[in-house]
Amino acid sequence: MNVFPDFSGVGGANDLRAIIGALLMFVLIAAVLMLIVSAIIWAIAASTGNYQTATKARAGVFVAVAAAMLAGAGVAWVNFLIGVGAQL
Repeated sequence: MNVFPDFSGVGGANDLRAIIGALLMFVLIAAVLMLIVSAIIWAIAASTGNYQTATKARAGVFVAVAAAMLAGAGVAWVNFLIGVGAQL
């Protein structure tokens, strides 16, 4: 029994890929900007002795790194799934 999915039945699949790629690009840009700003604030706050702000800025750095890693892993995951789907 040969049953195969109809990939042409979903309209705009290529547009969906382009939209997802653009959204992930914006996430990466925002994460890098957040990383730069948080690192600068962390450095200034630590040097002036404002440890409460330094702690919040350090958390911002860690969140920015995690967001960039998840966005990068999301691209790899989507590419993997597209490759697996093409083999089915």
